[in-house]
Amino acid sequence: MSPVTAGVLQLLALIAALALAYRPLGDYMARVYSSEKHYKPEKWIYKAIGANPAAEMRWPAYLRAVLAFSAVSVLFLYLMQRAQGVLPGSLGFVAIDPDQAFNTAASFVANTNWQSYYGEQAMGHVVQTGGLAVQNFVSAAVGMAVAVALVRGFARSRTGELGNFWSDLVRGTLRILLPISVIGAIILVACGAIQNFAGIHEVGQFLGGTRQWNGGAVASQEVIKELGTNGGGYFNANSAHPFENPTPFSNLFEIFLILVIPFALTRTFGRLVGNLRQGYAILATMGIIWVAFTALMMWTEFAHHGPAFDFAGGAMEGKETRFGVGGSSIFAVATTLTSTGAVNSFHSSYTGLGGGIAMLGMQLGEIAPGGVGSGLYGMLIMAIIAVFIAGLMVGRTPEYLGKKIGTREIKLAACYILITPALVLGFTAAAMALDTPANSMTNTGAHGFSEILYAYTSGANNNGSAFAGLNADTQWFNSTIGLAMLLGRFLPMVFVLALAGSLAEQKPVPETAGTLRTDKPLYAGLLVGTIIIITGLTYFPALALGPLAEGLAS
Repeated sequence: MSPVTAGVLQLLALIAALALAYRPLGDYMARVYSSEKHYKPEKWIYKAIGANPAAEMRWPAYLRAVLAFSAVSVLFLYLMQRAQGVLPGSLGFVAIDPDQAFNTAASFVANTNWQSYYGEQAMGHVVQTGGLAVQNFVSAAVGMAVAVALVRGFARSRTGELGNFWSDLVRGTLRILLPISVIGAIILVACGAIQNFAGIHEVGQFLGGTRQWNGGAVASQEVIKELGTNGGGYFNANSAHPFENPTPFSNLFEIFLILVIPFALTRTFGRLVGNLRQGYAILATMGIIWVAFTALMMWTEFAHHGPAFDFAGGAMEGKETRFGVGGSSIFAVATTLTSTGAVNSFHSSYTGLGGGIAMLGMQLGEIAPGGVGSGLYGMLIMAIIAVFIAGLMVGRTPEYLGKKIGTREIKLAACYILITPALVLGFTAAAMALDTPANSMTNTGAHGFSEILYAYTSGANNNGSAFAGLNADTQWFNSTIGLAMLLGRFLPMVFVLALAGSLAEQKPVPETAGTLRTDKPLYAGLLVGTIIIITGLTYFPALALGPLAEGLAS
């Protein structure tokens, strides 16, 4: 079987698995977020934190709860890293430096999981499991909660109430993420991923010597890292490490975990607004972009020149032979079109255009299908923009799901789509203008610029993957990327929740013969075009200086 055929078959198998999970998982999540029942473990948590799960919140209260919980999480994780040297199970590792501890705390709380350290050489079992893995669960649940709050804004009328953040957070963690993670961890262990609390020990023979590795609860952290679109890795090699991702089957299973909740949330959206066709339209938009990007990535990486590439079956530099070009390309697109950031290959070694595809996937806003929660609310913001553009073209007041898109709504949507590019391009410009950050680049020219552009794109979009080749473990990059991650995560949430509150206060607008049908293929095509055009206009000059220049010169 040729490598191309193998890659196509993997893609088809993945699509089939996602299709089978779409309906049951989407319907289940809709029941979770609309249920009025609270289970005993959930009641214990509410009592411990002093929350009333039945109390409805308007958008300012919902936002305050999100920010307060996240701020406490950043502080807790920062202090845990700084105290690592005296914690049990630290494996002899010392406390993390202040700038790196801040960067890591901001990264995991913001669902970014950017890592400027070697996991197996820096973090002990307590920090890995009690700190980082816990944030993998709750940061994902925060994103899902904000998405559900926006959906309630569309579904409700004549009220500013959006639900209860604490209830949404706990239910998302205990009823959705935790059960799937338990099953997924068992599957990964069966594939060969490790799950223990072993200390540092010598393993194997390598060129006449041995190597030292520490064990860890790797399978359980790996599954929530992918399921919650978190990223990061127990080991520096991330999902290319055989302890994290042992086989081609585990590789395909991890890609499935990355995509399954973001895609299924479109079904949840359709259920909660009472119109499944609206969910299908959003699903179609996400699916078109994801399949197109995957096909382009596989084409660029299989389109090789020269006898060495012919013999390898593609551009194999930086890719695991266990996964090949096909498995690596599918993983790279899945991880950059979502907010996952896990990698099973070296993105810096991709062809110039291949690296640009990965970068553009993040610059779209990671909405196809995007991160858990963040992908859905990002796509709904773009849907509002598309409706507004359509309204301008035909001279009608734009409406979406029975809600008028007026001045306030479009201003909030515009602020949402502008804040992340401003962070990415602003920090990139500052880094290129200063001598100290530029000294961290391994390469010069277009590829060196791409390293820095990719780093801030990854940070501000809460992705967490690295182009590699850039030494990001400096005070400048730890501090600025940390700020980019926090601002890129929580400033957009301000606009999302304010928009949700504004929509919930409106009374529904009845459909007329002139109402734009947003559940038809024509609208899905308009939405795809809107996404590509807005992103292209925003990032094209920067892309032209980096990956496009490199790709055209090669």
